[in-house]
Amino acid sequence: MIAVTGATGQLGRLVVTGLLDAGVPAAEVTALVRDEARAADLAARGVQVAVADYTDPTGLRAALTGVDRLLLVSGSEVGQRVAQHTNVVEAAVAAGVGLLVYTSAPKADATTLVLAPEHAATERAIAAAGIPAVVLRNNWYWENYDTQVQQAAATGQLAGSSGAGRAFPASRADFAAAAVAVLTDEQASPGVHELGGDQPFVLADLAAEVGRQTGTEVVCADLSADEHRAVLLGAGLDEGTAGFVVALDGNIAAGELDAGQGGISALTGRPTRTLAEHVALVLGR
Repeated sequence: MIAVTGATGQLGRLVVTGLLDAGVPAAEVTALVRDEARAADLAARGVQVAVADYTDPTGLRAALTGVDRLLLVSGSEVGQRVAQHTNVVEAAVAAGVGLLVYTSAPKADATTLVLAPEHAATERAIAAAGIPAVVLRNNWYWENYDTQVQQAAATGQLAGSSGAGRAFPASRADFAAAAVAVLTDEQASPGVHELGGDQPFVLADLAAEVGRQTGTEVVCADLSADEHRAVLLGAGLDEGTAGFVVALDGNIAAGELDAGQGGISALTGRPTRTLAEHVALVLGR
């Protein structure tokens, strides 16, 4: 039995459907969800649906009974994730899960990335629990740039403060495929995988590609952190969100997402989605 937490979320759902597409019998897949109604389509395909909240240790243990492999998709509640993830890890140990797979952050144990501390703490909790584990350190999603693609196409302008900092983005579907590859590999070995797309990316590449596909010039403004914050506040973002976005761009500028290429394709055996392909999808071309 393979179980997936957060199975109605953007990544979790892709993993569940990816398992089915890979030939795993639906009866051997368990979708852990908070809202059973949101998993009606998965249940209709024969997937086992279990209601289990990250904050409910008892429910988690019951849901994981009989599970051989578990994908722990990191939670979305910043500040609560370490406690929540630890509940899942402890429940997995109690239920006798044989392999835990966790979606972490790039270079989680050696980075200043604003997203990393809770991931690093979770990795330490997994190690302390002694459960065999595969850590998938997901780089950047192309989907993170969807709004900017649309704005650049509409206005001919793109702005950020990530400078020449490189990332290795891939699509959510690519990251899901990597998780499926590990979950279905009978010889999967415990360890850490830095997962990224096949090609490096800087923000100016996005402007150039949107311009190429729309046939118009797109100007990419490389701003200071203060200038970027002012632009975001002027666009209606609240102070906290603007600060978070600027901090992420600062991390990218500092090279914190420059974690190397090919990690996904090494697991899946196929190329990851390109920048051109993703821009075309967003623009409906």
